[in-house]
Amino acid sequence: MSRIGKLPVEVPQGVEVKFDGHTFTAKGPLGEESVVVRPEIALKIEDNKVLLSVTNDERKTNALHGLMRTLVANAVKGVKDGFEKRLEINGVGYRANMEGTKLNMALGYSHPVIVEPPKGITISVEANTKITVKGTNKQAVGDMAALIRSKRGPEVYKGKGIKYEGEYIRRKAGKVGKK
Repeated sequence: MSRIGKLPVEVPQGVEVKFDGHTFTAKGPLGEESVVVRPEIALKIEDNKVLLSVTNDERKTNALHGLMRTLVANAVKGVKDGFEKRLEINGVGYRANMEGTKLNMALGYSHPVIVEPPKGITISVEANTKITVKGTNKQAVGDMAALIRSKRGPEVYKGKGIKYEGEYIRRKAGKVGKK
């Protein structure tokens, strides 16, 4: 039995949950998220807690037990508090700004890099070098942050590029001339 899967998911005040067939839905102040629960996993809602259990004793089912519990917990947390990723831009002349809902970045290319967020994701820019990606779906927020970072990843010699806030870039030494 999964150690993570057997933990109950607490449902906070202001979040409404329901389970219909194989679809778990959480509705809260920030929006609505749904998770398709695998048929090998049984789900019960009791006293503001969501309990997941396995229907058979196969190894794959035990692995899915923990995964499904985590996906349900992320849906509940996402509609209550939301998720966010922060990125930093380093480099002379590198900057970002918002044009409506689109993110417009100058990253040293001959053209601007424009990123349009999908539905449910909001992007904001503070001080031209700090980008914040917010949303209710943890995977969608992480994917959008990774897409923005991939436009100009940090390089190892000068550290220029886009990196996650708090990410450490291991630097390399440059060329050494002849002596």
